[in-house]
Amino acid sequence: MKDKNNGFYIGRGVDFATALEGSLKMKEITYIHTEAFAAGELKHGSIALIEPGTPVIVVATQSNLLEKTVSNMKELKARGAHITTVARKSCKEAIEASDEFIGIDDIEDVFSVLLAIIPLQLLSYFTSVEKGIDVDKPRNLAKSVTVE
Repeated sequence: MKDKNNGFYIGRGVDFATALEGSLKMKEITYIHTEAFAAGELKHGSIALIEPGTPVIVVATQSNLLEKTVSNMKELKARGAHITTVARKSCKEAIEASDEFIGIDDIEDVFSVLLAIIPLQLLSYFTSVEKGIDVDKPRNLAKSVTVE
């Protein structure tokens, strides 16, 4: 990730919210342009941005949406994307469709998003370190908001 200029995050349902947060953290501390998309919306234009080697981080923790998310992963892979997935350790379909896999514990869907954000934050942190950026002093980022 450290040598890329752009990347994408995808997720469905509450996983989309986690993807948004992961993308934001990557932008904040690595200065790599990333965008998060709802996985179900990929065919509405954003999939055109995928080219060989494009990093895509997939959050796939919701059991009832897993089959559709894996289908999206396969579509991205067919276009040359490099897929890194955060999903349950037991999710064989996601493991097989990924280039890199980060497994989280098998817990209830509603709590899994809390576990999924941790590796996304660590990915941003270590990418920033690899780029030689001081993660404790991100540029142009206000530490507080002034309200009038």
